Amino acid sequence: MSIKGLTPQQLCKKSSPQSLGFETTDDLETLQKVIGQPRAFKALELGSEVPGKGFNIFVMGIPDSGRTTLSQAYLERKAASEPTPDDWCYLSNFKDARKPKALRLPAGRSMDLKEDIEELIEQTHQEIQKTFSSESYQKERQALTKELQQTQEKEFEKLNQKVREKSFILSQTQVGFILVPASPEREPLDRETLQKLPPDKKEELTATQKELEQALQKTITKINEINLQIKKKIQEFDKKTASFATSPLFQNIKSKYKGLEQVINHIDALQEDIVKNADKFRTQDEEDKKEREKWRTKYEVNVIVNNADQEGAPVILESHPSYHNLIGQIEHRFIMGASHTDFTLIRAGALHRANGGYLLIPARDILLNPYAWEGLKRALRDAKIRILELSSQAGALSTVSLEPESIPLNTKVVLFGTPLLYHLLRENDEDFAKLFKIRADFATVMERTPQNEGDYALFVKSVVNNNDLSPFDNTAVARLIEYGARAAGNQDKLTTQLGKITNVIQEAAYWAKKEKQNLVTVQSVNRAIHESIYRNNLAEERSREMITEGTILIRVEGKAIGEVNALSVLALGDFAFGKPNRLTAASRPGDDGIVNIEREAELSGPIHTKGVLILSGFLGERYAQEKPLNLTASLTFEQSYGGVEGDSASAAELYALLSSLGDIPIRQDKAITGSIDQHGNIQAVGGLNEKIEGFFKVCQEKGLTGEHGVLIPAANVRHLMLNDEVISAVEAGKFHVWPINTFDEGIPILTDLEAGQRDENGDYPPGTFNYKVQEALNRFAKRIKKHNSGD
Repeated sequence: MSIKGLTPQQLCKKSSPQSLGFETTDDLETLQKVIGQPRAFKALELGSEVPGKGFNIFVMGIPDSGRTTLSQAYLERKAASEPTPDDWCYLSNFKDARKPKALRLPAGRSMDLKEDIEELIEQTHQEIQKTFSSESYQKERQALTKELQQTQEKEFEKLNQKVREKSFILSQTQVGFILVPASPEREPLDRETLQKLPPDKKEELTATQKELEQALQKTITKINEINLQIKKKIQEFDKKTASFATSPLFQNIKSKYKGLEQVINHIDALQEDIVKNADKFRTQDEEDKKEREKWRTKYEVNVIVNNADQEGAPVILESHPSYHNLIGQIEHRFIMGASHTDFTLIRAGALHRANGGYLLIPARDILLNPYAWEGLKRALRDAKIRILELSSQAGALSTVSLEPESIPLNTKVVLFGTPLLYHLLRENDEDFAKLFKIRADFATVMERTPQNEGDYALFVKSVVNNNDLSPFDNTAVARLIEYGARAAGNQDKLTTQLGKITNVIQEAAYWAKKEKQNLVTVQSVNRAIHESIYRNNLAEERSREMITEGTILIRVEGKAIGEVNALSVLALGDFAFGKPNRLTAASRPGDDGIVNIEREAELSGPIHTKGVLILSGFLGERYAQEKPLNLTASLTFEQSYGGVEGDSASAAELYALLSSLGDIPIRQDKAITGSIDQHGNIQAVGGLNEKIEGFFKVCQEKGLTGEHGVLIPAANVRHLMLNDEVISAVEAGKFHVWPINTFDEGIPILTDLEAGQRDENGDYPPGTFNYKVQEALNRFAKRIKKHNSGD
């Protein structure tokens, strides 16, 4: 039975502009949903709503699948209806300055507190200066110390009286008090007079001096005690004065923050510290102003998260997830070569800003930043954000720094990455599965239904509106739908890699504008597609040029034995093109079986090697049921200087091999692609459109004869979305595409011979393809037998 070529309608599933139900995208409503990702968004919904620990999300998809943009848009819509999270501040810890305290406030109240505290400190400063410089304060202070000062004077006078009675003088020098013997006239006795005194008198003076020194020491001790009492009374009085002067100010601010216990406690601690250090506020000297301002820094409020303008929960996309950008950091100032820091230099990270909402992070980027991944995992495990110096993480020497109080963490972290990255993390990181329990898998294709085609049109409108482009008419949208099916590699599917579609939309609008058109039509879309191909197909043109010039030997006419045009796809970045390859086979009697030259040269990949090994199974089942194969054959891709991978050429290899065995010419105006199993079934392969178009262009440049064509697996027909050039050639009868299900179905097209079926005796009809192959194998067996017998 002859195989009929595919019709032009089977080569590409066209989209009818009239079936779309609109003239231009201006007639359409606004897109209100995400298209093509129901599975992924069910996972996002679950992950964003389950409150349990570890229900963070890994959004898995290939680039241009919209995984980041669509997820962010979904979460932003969802977050808009969620409560706005609290503000966070850091405050001075008056008991331990190295451990600043974290303060939580209702959204928007943090800046109020900061301004109120600043105003409070200024008013306190003024009030303290005013109070302590008042006349009433000075009088009260003098009255408070007057009695104690009089007691001091009395004690000193009592000592002086005793010293006089003992005929001594009490003198004060730079090093303290000294006792000197005196004459009746109260004049100090000189050394000469003292030396002339009798011994008993000297001893009496010495004893008296010791007695007076003891009395002096007791008096000094008592006076010092009175001084301490005076100082203590003054301090207590100053505290009471400062407290009395500032209490109304503190009461006012406390009433404003009634119900916020943490704020009230901090204000109480702040007042206590100000009263304790009131002398810092009393001075009015300009020289002390800088030191005073530095001192007042400890009373500031460091607002690290201010949600005053936030509506709903935050959705933060951190495109540079370094350790500090995620966790936060403690900055340092260098003054005179020395490093200084305080709680006002604590800076928030993305985790702080996203607390109470959602944090979106590219997985690859966080893994490339040192310590960032471990820092994120630690925060998620502990459910709190602890700001640590990176130097301590690295184990390096660190300057004296701070230990800020940890902040409770309540955020959903969403990672974005490829399927490969997801599986590598799940396999190699023991924490990953515990911390990222939800996987949102972005599909690459969706069904091509009328509903989804309508959604495609709505998507086109959304891109037009978002980028302020000219509207698209229905012919342009229909062409974009066809382009989406081509990108999906299936007539009944549409790609969900909407980034690719967006690129074509923007380029088509550019060309329409350049041609001064107010409406984007199919011509502009086609030009955008063709220009994109032109920008990327230099390597394809060079390859085809070498074929046309004869540098690479590819024949597209005549016949040849043991030679087939196989088709392959070469991918360079995001551009792929097909090209023919000359596949040859040589055979002879022997026992080595099929030799894969690519494998011997270490150029064959494992899948290609498997495909060649399958050929031995086919040969054994079909031609060696009664006697073993006595065959040595070799297969290779001629003028191939790189690696070969994939099994899509295994059918071509079998045709070339059997052509060489049976001495059967194969038509060179045909090419074939498809893999084969051990029973001769032709199996689907990838890259059909690129392969067919690549062979077509080579045939076109050498001149189409009406006999050129490609054999493809019948299972691949639904994957065809060929360009208009190929379809026109098929419609004109200049090119053909034949679908085949089995190896035998391709034999008449490639060799002009019938395949031949075994009769009841197990023999093939004379003159058929299988007959010639079987006869060749029989001859080989006889030659081997004759050789082994020594004849």
